[in-house]
Amino acid sequence: MSAKTGTIAVAGLAALGATAFLLPHANADTSGTAAPRALSLSAATELGRTLSADLGGHEAGYYYDDAAGHLVVNVLNEGDAATAKAKGAQARVVKYSTDQLMSAERQLAKAPVAGTAWSIDPRTDKVSVEVDSTVTSSNWSKLIGQTKQLGDQVTVRRIGGTFKPFAGGGDAIYAGRGRCSLGFNIVKNGKPGFLTAGHCSMAGNEWSLQQGGPSVGKITQKSWPGHDYSLVMYNNSKAAAPSVVNLGNGQTQRITGAAEAVVGMSVKRMGSTTGLHGGKVTGLNATVNYEGGYTVNGLIKTDVCSEPGDSGGSMFSGDKAVGLTSGGGGDCTSGGTTYFQPVTKALAAVGARIGGGGGAPAEPTDPSQPTDPGQPTGSPEPSDPGQPSDPGQPTDPGQPTDPGQPTDPGQPTGSAEPTDDPGQPTDWPTGWAEPSPWDPTA
Repeated sequence: MSAKTGTIAVAGLAALGATAFLLPHANADTSGTAAPRALSLSAATELGRTLSADLGGHEAGYYYDDAAGHLVVNVLNEGDAATAKAKGAQARVVKYSTDQLMSAERQLAKAPVAGTAWSIDPRTDKVSVEVDSTVTSSNWSKLIGQTKQLGDQVTVRRIGGTFKPFAGGGDAIYAGRGRCSLGFNIVKNGKPGFLTAGHCSMAGNEWSLQQGGPSVGKITQKSWPGHDYSLVMYNNSKAAAPSVVNLGNGQTQRITGAAEAVVGMSVKRMGSTTGLHGGKVTGLNATVNYEGGYTVNGLIKTDVCSEPGDSGGSMFSGDKAVGLTSGGGGDCTSGGTTYFQPVTKALAAVGARIGGGGGAPAEPTDPSQPTDPGQPTGSPEPSDPGQPSDPGQPTDPGQPTDPGQPTDPGQPTGSAEPTDDPGQPTDWPTGWAEPSPWDPTA
């Protein structure tokens, strides 16, 4: 799910083939003689929030320079630059405040064009608008008319593919013919559950770990469209669902809590279709106008790729949960843009916390035989995302342990469909937290 400067000349539909419109901007680096402090991501995020509050209406966004370990703060004048530098940040004097860029976003939202997305990019001090392949010449002209009124506050870039909630693939949890990926195990009122994408609810409310298998949980809260999260509570209230993400090849990453995203943050995403992929956060509070007339706000924009079947899966940074895969454009061959529902917002909305203890993941077809997920082992790239996350344990690689995407996200089905659809997935899912041993029928 988003974002230009100068003027754009468009000649009918031919202009739609352009790779990108990146318009010039001039931002002054006022780092001066005071060297910025080297900061951890968490320390930089905290400093960014403090400076934003101190600067008030003069705040113009910030981002984390991962390579240098510096917080870069956008300011509107030299006086504010001195304030930022005195606290250890690198300062840049830019043209537009965050309030001004948010006003530009509100103008775009008054007449949204399907197949577009936008977010504020603090690295360019502009609203970044992305346009997918479904936008017609007439809608392109409409969009250009909108952005011309906003002048150099906006950049426009054409991307390949179509903005859509990712769906399909041979993954993890099932409702009728719909499949999605499990995001993170949680605890609510002392009972276990998990988060996944809100658009997965269009496939049904009852979810199982096998296609046609018994229900292991039911959606109790959801938000779609507008936001993109669902809360599924396990039927067995004693299920010890561990707070881990399976990275493939027997590797796991323990998740100890949730964190807010910051532009420049290095993240990894695990999905049942494409396995483990990494990248950076490139925008916050993004709006995506998905096909079918579904608009979702407040998303995290990244340069991480995803494909159908990865929806609902976990995005994390170190041992912190950050996002739930919502949708995007492109693929993991040519690259793409993926948008994520912030986990912190979903947790607050449903009244849950990242949870689960150190219990072992379950093998869905034989819940009496647990394995030991062990301690986090970092974030190694799986050599083959299609292989089971613990190849020494399962006897039937066709049984998934994680949620999937509805196969037709554009067509809501209303109530849950019966989970009696035949057929098994061809491989284990390789990238999400798995529940601990439990009796799925309890």
